[in-house]
Amino acid sequence: MTNGTKSALVTGITGQDGGHLAQLLHEQGYTVYGLVRGQRNPKKAEVEREYPYVELIEGDLTDATSLFRAVEVANPSEIYNLAAVSHVGYSFDNPSLTADVTGKGVLNLLEAVRLTGRSESTRVYQASTSEMFGGLDYNRPGRGYNEQSLFHPRSPYGVAKLYGHWIARNYRESYGMFVSCGILFNHEGERRGLEFVTRKVTNAVARISLGKQDHIVLGDLWPKRDWGYAGDYVRGMWQMMQHSEPDDFVLATGQTHSIEDFLTLAFAEVGIGDWRPYVQQDPRFMRPAEVDILLGDPTKAETVLGWERYVDFPGLVNLMVMHDLEFERSTSR
Repeated sequence: MTNGTKSALVTGITGQDGGHLAQLLHEQGYTVYGLVRGQRNPKKAEVEREYPYVELIEGDLTDATSLFRAVEVANPSEIYNLAAVSHVGYSFDNPSLTADVTGKGVLNLLEAVRLTGRSESTRVYQASTSEMFGGLDYNRPGRGYNEQSLFHPRSPYGVAKLYGHWIARNYRESYGMFVSCGILFNHEGERRGLEFVTRKVTNAVARISLGKQDHIVLGDLWPKRDWGYAGDYVRGMWQMMQHSEPDDFVLATGQTHSIEDFLTLAFAEVGIGDWRPYVQQDPRFMRPAEVDILLGDPTKAETVLGWERYVDFPGLVNLMVMHDLEFERSTSR
């Protein structure tokens, strides 16, 4: 950190939110450091190409020593912990790895901040998730989960995230550290990985419309989610770090839509009115414990932080389909 410029360390820099956040922080004048795992990380070159202003540091949330080094090198005024084993379905197949990275990794990072003597000078953002609620104990019909709602995670991912959330709050209360937790509901966009259902749908729609494939295989179509745009949510993360006090904030739209709703809008973008002939369901993509509905109440973030959303649900679907149409037209695969 030089000449009074703020410095930020971002874990999960290779993910969807990491890219949005790197761009935002750069525009705000930060020196941006990104934590990347392993010398042969296939996404490292992609980050270097798309975000040349990011200084990359090798490290791993499961390796406490590497986190100590990363904190010392970056000397960050703000840390954004976005790294996680973040695919819910994958967490059922790899629960131990999910616990080590998504749960205990938060503890390792907080300890790195504390034991390097930066408890008072470094603010920490912990990426919590709506999956901690689990869709149960839903006693606020029409209003959604807020910061006081009960947690009941229904996947190894949700359980690991809940541990990270509570250990972050514990360090805030025990050591007086500035640690804020963003309880983010589903946020998507053009940078979302193809393994996530929204991007899987929009990419398949683009390919179907261009004659590159003839159908898409999905799991359950009835679950409802509170879907927003990742760029709006990342701005909310930054606003939490600028607030005078550390706290927990729900970021959501306050509306739910099913996967069927998403399919309807996505196929309509390419002039297909009935998506059913193009969609197949396979039990392999159905989870052992599915969450029926996740609806958030962002009132606190809107009131306290002045957080706003600029992309609505139809706009989100349009943005993603248009991006994938352009992407698929430029490739021969």
